Amino acid sequence: MKQVFKLWMLAFIFMSVASCNKNVDPIKSLPGELSPMGMEGNQVTSSSMEIAGVSNFQATVTSVEDGVSTYSGSATVTNPTILNILSNAPECTVNGNTVTATNISFKSTDKGISSVSGLLPGIIVKYDAKVGDEYPIEGSNAVRKVVSRSDTDDYDYGFFLIKVIKIEENTNEMGVAKTTYWANHKFGLVGIEFKFDDGTTAKFPVYNSNEN
Repeated sequence: MKQVFKLWMLAFIFMSVASCNKNVDPIKSLPGELSPMGMEGNQVTSSSMEIAGVSNFQATVTSVEDGVSTYSGSATVTNPTILNILSNAPECTVNGNTVTATNISFKSTDKGISSVSGLLPGIIVKYDAKVGDEYPIEGSNAVRKVVSRSDTDDYDYGFFLIKVIKIEENTNEMGVAKTTYWANHKFGLVGIEFKFDDGTTAKFPVYNSNEN
């Protein structure tokens, strides 16, 4: 296996791999005004329970420049495969079972979310998305594709149900065969799942301290 536990765990675990090619501008291609979720001080967390050997995840927006939010985060990781992945990520520092990451950047607006550095750069979701919409990924022939959109509140989020947009990314890079995102216009990114080359999966809920 080779892969990316990129931030948002997600903020940073999910943000450990970036491309340097500039075929797509993830900043200019996403419209809208800065979301409260992108403002300095916003905190991103995941489940309080250990998932796939990952726990205590938290990330914080440390600065905002030209509408781009920079995050720093940390997590406890006991899964040896994930530790090995993160130890090879330039944004991450591994000290025993504690992993820290810095300089992970996203653009989060009232219209959607794009990754600037960390996750493969490009739009992750536009909140007005229609099924079949595709978002190019910088430096890759792969795309992120909208595969479904809820008409009713059918996605478990904390203690209630919400409508979501589901996006799939079949990049097949660094040990991850597929990444799936779930997003909501009010709460932003609410879930992310990684399917690894060995067929195993790990799904993490995502919570922001602010909302649209």
